[in-house]
Amino acid sequence: MPTLPHKKTPPADSLATIANVLLAAFIIATLYLGRELLVPLALATLLTFMLTPLVNRLQRWVGRIGAVLFVVVTIFAGTLGAGWVLTHQAVDLANQIPNYKENIRTKLKSIKVPEGGPFSKISEMVEELKKDLPDLETQSSSPKAAGDSAEPPPLPVKVVSGKNQERMQLVQVILSPILGPLGTASLVLLLLIFMLLQREDLRNRFIRLIGQGRISTTTRAMDDAGSRVSKYLVMQLVVNVTYGIPVAIGLYFIGVPNAILWGALATVLRFIPYVGPWVAAAFPVLLSLAVSPDWMVPLMTISLFIVLELLSNNVMEPWLYGSSTGVTPIALIVAALFWTWLWGPVGLVLATPLTVCLVVMGRHIPRLAFLSVALSDEQPLTPAEDFYHRVHRSGDHDGMEMVDTYLKSNPLSSLFDSVLVPVVASSEADYREGILEAEQLEYIQTGVADILDDLELRVTPPTTPPDPSAPLVCCIPAKGLRDQLAGNMLAQLVRQSGRVVENASSKMTSGELVGWVWDMEARVACVSVVAPSTVIHARYLCTKLRATVPDLKIIVGLWGAVEKSSDSLRVLRESGADEVFSTLTEAATRISELVPAPPPQGSQLP
Repeated sequence: MPTLPHKKTPPADSLATIANVLLAAFIIATLYLGRELLVPLALATLLTFMLTPLVNRLQRWVGRIGAVLFVVVTIFAGTLGAGWVLTHQAVDLANQIPNYKENIRTKLKSIKVPEGGPFSKISEMVEELKKDLPDLETQSSSPKAAGDSAEPPPLPVKVVSGKNQERMQLVQVILSPILGPLGTASLVLLLLIFMLLQREDLRNRFIRLIGQGRISTTTRAMDDAGSRVSKYLVMQLVVNVTYGIPVAIGLYFIGVPNAILWGALATVLRFIPYVGPWVAAAFPVLLSLAVSPDWMVPLMTISLFIVLELLSNNVMEPWLYGSSTGVTPIALIVAALFWTWLWGPVGLVLATPLTVCLVVMGRHIPRLAFLSVALSDEQPLTPAEDFYHRVHRSGDHDGMEMVDTYLKSNPLSSLFDSVLVPVVASSEADYREGILEAEQLEYIQTGVADILDDLELRVTPPTTPPDPSAPLVCCIPAKGLRDQLAGNMLAQLVRQSGRVVENASSKMTSGELVGWVWDMEARVACVSVVAPSTVIHARYLCTKLRATVPDLKIIVGLWGAVEKSSDSLRVLRESGADEVFSTLTEAATRISELVPAPPPQGSQLP
């Protein structure tokens, strides 16, 4: 097949592309440089989305201020309580880890790696560890011998100014890692309170600022984003809690220490898409290897996480979510990498909600439609567009594969109206604009014709020759091969109801077409019109048909027309057309009503 010609890009489009790239770079730079301010703002906004339904319910009884304070105090108290419990669990774990040295030594000794091959390095490393482990006991039992063989190295002496400076340095080292997150959490809490109290005012100001002249669109976008993000966060929290509680209970009965700590960690890390659950499972699995003298506890721990993950993914999430977030899995992974690069671990947690907001913006703002195409789980191409790009591929036509897939869930009439007719019209439009060459247009039309021939062999069952006296339906192309292809589609639909149909060739002149209809003694004639064929071509044929065969029922099919204008209908009716349709399905149904089904050949009429 010939390659597609390259269409020159206008200078204005090139400048617009450059401007969009510069704008995207500016936005990314702003997000990165302003992360200290934007991260607390994003966290507070998402928490506002999540808590708004609860506040709306409580304010019916205690008012808005009471509802906000109750929700915030409850969350704050719950966070402090959970932090206190988890801190004790972590301290207890740190104190118990040295007691598991013997179990680790036993498991290392039990590992047998075959020598040679790709695992030779691993085998050598394991053997060295095995040799080193007994020496620890020897060294600990004879410290004097080791001390006699070598003199201890001299210790460096450092002069300090005083105890007060040491204390200040110690306080600085201890508090520096704590003050940053603590300040961010305080700012998020403060923003959350005021956003919950003033959410209606903030909403109105945002609509006034962004939606000038587009208040309806902005309102729909905000409602869509709010409902999607709120539903996602609430349902994700429910799913995570229903996942973390069984983890804690299961690990407790298996015998893994600090089960509450690992259950809480699994609940939190599950907010991270795809990777979080397995990171959460790694810690208790490694701990089970240390605490157990055999392999039963680690195997039971691994089995617990696999079973819970299967139940959560296949039962809990479909039941609670009902529908997806509207984002493709690959988009979620890319978004997680992008937001982690911008905002660190917090960006990883916020990746999914922020991506959902971007998808909603792409659906409602035309200039941001590329976000919806790139990130949403909607089909990027319509069936007609998908088929159109398939028939451009080099080699044999592979459109039949898509046709078979489409017919599994759609009727043949939908295939013709929604896929093949738009493909024929699009190829003709592209040829007129110079995007396609004549050879490429012929290639596409040949592919569609081959598919129609294949469908006719498969869909139309073999029958005995039709009765010559049966009423006949004639399909007439208005101008070109495109109209003939549409007539072939209509003929296949009408034949399914048992009617006798003939389709004329587009190579016949208008006079030959009229004479052919007269010779056929047809009862119904359908003039097929596919753009760029126009009403003028159909009007000319209708006039000649009405003058030659006065009793003929004439139907005009403006296939693929978005709407039938009143002027077009008036012109066609004045030229002799009885009815006008825009879909093959409607025309086939009407023809079946106008033409009675012929009796089986050889049967006698009563």
